[in-house]
Amino acid sequence: MATKPPQADPVQDAPQVAGPQHAAAGLAAIGHTLRAAQRQMGVRRTMLTLLHVNQKDGFDCPGCAWPEPDHRHNAEFCENGAKAVAEEATLRRVTPEFFAAHPVADLAGRSGYWLGQQGRLTHPMYLPEGGDRYEPVTWERAFDIVAEEIAALASPDEAVFYTSGRTSNEAAFLYQLFARELGTNNLPDCSNMCHESSGSALNETIGIGKGSVLLEDLHRADLIIVAGQNPGTNHPRMLTALEEAKANGARIISVNPLPEAGLERFKNPQTAKGLTAGAALTDLFLQIRIGGDQALFRLLNKLVLETEGAVDEEFVREHTHGFEEFAAAARAADWDETLRATGLTRAEIERALGMVLASRRTIVCWAMGLTQHKHSVPTIREVVNFLLLRGNIGRPGAGVCPVRGHSNVQGDRTMGIFERPAPAFLDALEEEFGFTPPRAHGYDVVRAIRALRDGEAKVFFAMGGNFVSASPDTEVTEAAVRRARLTVHVSTKLNRSHVVTGARALILPTLGRTERDVQDSGEQFVTVEDSMGMVHASRGRLEPASGHLLSEPAIVCRLARRVLGGRSVVPWEEFEGDYAAVRDRIARVVPGFTDFNARVARPGGFALPHAPRDERRFPTATGKANFTAAPVEYPELPEGRLLLQTLRSHDQYNTTIYGLDDRYRGIRGGRRVVLVNAGDARVLGVADGSYVDLVSEWKDGVERRAPGFRVVVYPTARGCAAAYYPETNVLVPLDATADTSNTPASKSVVVRLEQSATD
Repeated sequence: MATKPPQADPVQDAPQVAGPQHAAAGLAAIGHTLRAAQRQMGVRRTMLTLLHVNQKDGFDCPGCAWPEPDHRHNAEFCENGAKAVAEEATLRRVTPEFFAAHPVADLAGRSGYWLGQQGRLTHPMYLPEGGDRYEPVTWERAFDIVAEEIAALASPDEAVFYTSGRTSNEAAFLYQLFARELGTNNLPDCSNMCHESSGSALNETIGIGKGSVLLEDLHRADLIIVAGQNPGTNHPRMLTALEEAKANGARIISVNPLPEAGLERFKNPQTAKGLTAGAALTDLFLQIRIGGDQALFRLLNKLVLETEGAVDEEFVREHTHGFEEFAAAARAADWDETLRATGLTRAEIERALGMVLASRRTIVCWAMGLTQHKHSVPTIREVVNFLLLRGNIGRPGAGVCPVRGHSNVQGDRTMGIFERPAPAFLDALEEEFGFTPPRAHGYDVVRAIRALRDGEAKVFFAMGGNFVSASPDTEVTEAAVRRARLTVHVSTKLNRSHVVTGARALILPTLGRTERDVQDSGEQFVTVEDSMGMVHASRGRLEPASGHLLSEPAIVCRLARRVLGGRSVVPWEEFEGDYAAVRDRIARVVPGFTDFNARVARPGGFALPHAPRDERRFPTATGKANFTAAPVEYPELPEGRLLLQTLRSHDQYNTTIYGLDDRYRGIRGGRRVVLVNAGDARVLGVADGSYVDLVSEWKDGVERRAPGFRVVVYPTARGCAAAYYPETNVLVPLDATADTSNTPASKSVVVRLEQSATD
């Protein structure tokens, strides 16, 4: 049966540490899945709910954006997806009585894990100016409060409208429509903190900021390179695709500073073999130094150019631009510099080259390990160069595969959640709705934090997410948010962003993916877009956690009616009552959505058009795929320092903490650990099991400290360390961002280790 939430925060000061595991999933994952789900939902609700996850007539998992195959298993979910569903479908409740018993100061002293474990929010809640705790408020009064604060702004650009990747296509379209009719493009989103670098690089080079492969392409590939990604924890269902690719003859190269269990061996719980031996996945593990990926791909490109017959000359001639400048830069790549930048050996790189040359169909997959560095955009451009050289874009079984983290983060961008919208999108909005959208660019996440800090933004409205915990430079971010006149969060569960507030604050509880959504025209469904551009329906099955919840589309529509009043030309009431009406408008505004309602009614949905993939047409400024040439960059590490990457444990999804274990890495009962190479630990004079403060160093000279981390000697790349976020986001300077994309550089933080006062 379901268990009650914890009353006290668990003690995390003595985590237990064993060696890392070398296989993912299997029987252990089944046991962990069922125990986690039953704690939140009970046995019967667990069975009924999980059987609808990712089914064609069910609801989309609120976790990652990995696509579903056309043929679905009855259990079409992974361990972490089941945890995400269980936390949303939990029987635990956060009621007005809870808030009456817990002042905001008390909640602010709790861990993110404790807050999230309390359960589902049931009522709109309001923190008045000068108040010490949230109190219940009617929906009407809540919308009045938002309208009052927006009306008091000197400009609509003093409001910020943030979006989480969980938001549906319909809600996202309505949300950006409201913001733009109000008069601002301040639409930062979680993509600003993760795959913005991918979008920036891909838009420039191939003309579309999305991956170019479908799921079946992975099954057809000869070679799959997985760089800067840990699918065993972050996208576990990807392991099934890699297993099938291996069975079909593919080879896999893993490029990562840490060995990860899921890429070593996958024990597929859907098969008899998987429950025993499992399947080895990685053929070659390149344990690269943090930030060395651009140098690696640059040298591989040099070696391909030097190999007779290796370049697809017809493809390069017919479909690309800028080859000569790129080739000159690639030929200048230096072996010694590459070995220094990557920490790899010449033999390892030559072995990788052999696998590249033997492959006619190559896919490169990546995630945050490539996107969160100062030089992330040129790194991803170099990956594109690598694929273009041998014609590996627009060919079945080949292409770019940025693996998105949150279930509809890609769809939100497609729907217009972007602070720098394309003029063509704004033109389409104007033609469809009859108002003139603003053209000036708005704030991304980092610029929004600066605006709040500097008093240039006064209202912060978040559609989902946990902005405070997800953002860099925690102390700066929290101080900035506290300067706002009003903070508003549309949420299903309690998180830290609810207790770091402006002068006034609202929590607006919303339906989850798992829940039925009934409006005036009847039961509704919403749609999402996965990481490979497939759009499909999501239909909740459970009764709502409370009769006081509103759906995200309903919240936006009612808010817009109250804030904009009679000057609005948008039929908000119609949209709230029938989401099909919203999809009809999307079909006329967003390319690729023609006949949206009819196409999404088909089981499994439909694929959005992708010109490079579908017809080898590249909608760039040159009309061709663009080779690029940029100086090779990699982080320089001062003596006595380590290069820290922030990462997730296996018991978390983004900032949501499911538990305090990371079993694949052998860590239990605590999250304040730092993984350090044994050789580095000896040189630095820190022992396994000792406690240190992590202190980041950056050019502004500000001391940023994360205290009390247990040293865990671990097989990381030499000179590199790793620790979990959000606990280490305090170390990431707000202004340390990727060139072009402005994504926080959370994967390459220079730190020193100081003996902790708690040791």
